[in-house]
Amino acid sequence: MTISIIRKNETGPSKDLNQLEPSFMYTQIFKEILLDVDYGQQAIQDLTEHCRKLNKDDNEEKQVIAEFESTYEPSKAIWWYTRECFTYKMLNRALRTLDGDIIIRMGFFLRDVHQQIEDLHKKQATIYKDKSFTVYRGQGLSTADFEKLKNNEGGLISFSNFLSTSTDRETSLEFANHASTIKDMVGIVFQMTIDRTISSTPFAKIREESYFNEEEETLFSMHTVFRIDKVRKINEKSSLYQVDLTLTSDDDQELRDLTDYIRGEVKGEGWYRLGDLLLTIGQPNKAEELYISLIEQASEDTDKACIYAQLGWVKDDQGQYERAITYYTKAIKIKEQNSSEDELDLSPYYNNIAMVYDNMGEYSKALEFYEKSLKIKEKALPPNHPSLADSYNNISQVYKNMGDYSKALEFSEKALKIREEALPPNHPSLATSYNNIAIVYDNLGNYSKALEFYEKSHQILEKALPPNHPNLASSYNNIAIVHVNMGEYSKALKLFEKGLKIDEKNLPPNHSDLAPPYNNIGAVYYTMKDYLKALEFYEKSLHIREKTLPPNHPDIAQSYNNIGMSYSGKSDHSQALSFLEKALAIRQKSLPSTHPLIEETKDNIDYVKKKM
Repeated sequence: MTISIIRKNETGPSKDLNQLEPSFMYTQIFKEILLDVDYGQQAIQDLTEHCRKLNKDDNEEKQVIAEFESTYEPSKAIWWYTRECFTYKMLNRALRTLDGDIIIRMGFFLRDVHQQIEDLHKKQATIYKDKSFTVYRGQGLSTADFEKLKNNEGGLISFSNFLSTSTDRETSLEFANHASTIKDMVGIVFQMTIDRTISSTPFAKIREESYFNEEEETLFSMHTVFRIDKVRKINEKSSLYQVDLTLTSDDDQELRDLTDYIRGEVKGEGWYRLGDLLLTIGQPNKAEELYISLIEQASEDTDKACIYAQLGWVKDDQGQYERAITYYTKAIKIKEQNSSEDELDLSPYYNNIAMVYDNMGEYSKALEFYEKSLKIKEKALPPNHPSLADSYNNISQVYKNMGDYSKALEFSEKALKIREEALPPNHPSLATSYNNIAIVYDNLGNYSKALEFYEKSHQILEKALPPNHPNLASSYNNIAIVHVNMGEYSKALKLFEKGLKIDEKNLPPNHSDLAPPYNNIGAVYYTMKDYLKALEFYEKSLHIREKTLPPNHPDIAQSYNNIGMSYSGKSDHSQALSFLEKALAIRQKSLPSTHPLIEETKDNIDYVKKKM
């Protein structure tokens, strides 16, 4: 049984989607999708066919699958769920592991179980007169989950799966006792106080509907949320704990704020919402599973185009840029061939493929597609539309990457002009514009202007974001770079370390976003002539870039160049030359022939050769 624990301070106005537990958001969105998707008889056949493949050597289970296929109806959903055959096992495993493919295949079944619980809930509300009652559940929790639970009295806990409970405390104690014998598990008895008048999640007594109709079981629908009242030992001699929970209501302001926030952050309709959520919370592999399953079932060209575009986003996120281009190209081809499509719908497709080319360092291709996207917008939208600012901003970034800083500044200022007119003063998009203009001024050597715009950006981010948000880390890094350029190295190092601390807290050890801060800290140590420390951080950055980027990416060239110059500082000139030549080879392949970085690398090679 997967649980999610939400601390009280995770539900305030500055919450961050990345800081909430994935399973909490996943089941929240999935439960809403269930009621929004149409299923036909084909859904049953698709599921049973898939199950036969999984159980091809299990004759007993194959008989159960055949029975399900021929006799299943929605009114028997709870009976099939409690039978603990393939339906129960697959469903709970899929919800525990966030298996998008199985969840899609079983969507009709989950909806039917939920709907039957809801129907029984309404019916039983008129029969049972007691306003509140108590149920129990005995299970094990990992020591890590238990510690989190123990430290979060007053917070929220949600159960991702359908939640089976009993009125028999002794039976629950037996389950908890058994769980406590397993290594690294704590035996827990949840004591749940249920107010029948609360309408947040349906629940029902299911003795008559259950496969095991001798048990007094109350079944709650998935994503039931409780308030954690108290965590205590059952008695001094026992190793078991009792956790007192109260079912939350739709009127619980904290839960409602959290739910509204998640709904607002996750875009799209139907299954696409689930994919968007998975990408937003950093689970591109799960999103890919979901979209591949959807593409197999899609019949309409417009649906296929949308799914190909989402797969392009996934591959871009994974750093598999060639595959991303393939998917985006498929999506664009379908859109361009469909004359009934609104031309404005093509604009984001051009924009997204441009982003991938930008990530690959193919700046002329990036510019070509950004300009296609902009051309459509300029024809279809009013001149001060915020979407135009996004396009100007993207084009500015490409010019910056190409080393054409005057053009970059021109487009950044166009974007800022629109945003200042159209948006409130603390809007995050304004912070982006200020940040981008600061980068250009920094590259032009106008450090006081760069600092001015970086600080404007940082002030907005501090108001809008929680203290450990990744965008704050980027902001610290950017301000630090200006201090480096101004020769204020100790200030720069402190800011870089602030940013790195946030990044290391939020990201797995080899995440691509850790490469720039490691590189930047290396650069400070290099400037301070501490070449050993510089090499340590430059090599960390290179290790990540080689794992996450294509072999001819300009960022890998940057790492080779920096490592080469650090070896030169240590007077290891043969190693220096080896890395600098690698850097030059990549830059000559990936950058325009007039790019200043090519000339810089050649100068570095000449410098090292003279020292040899």
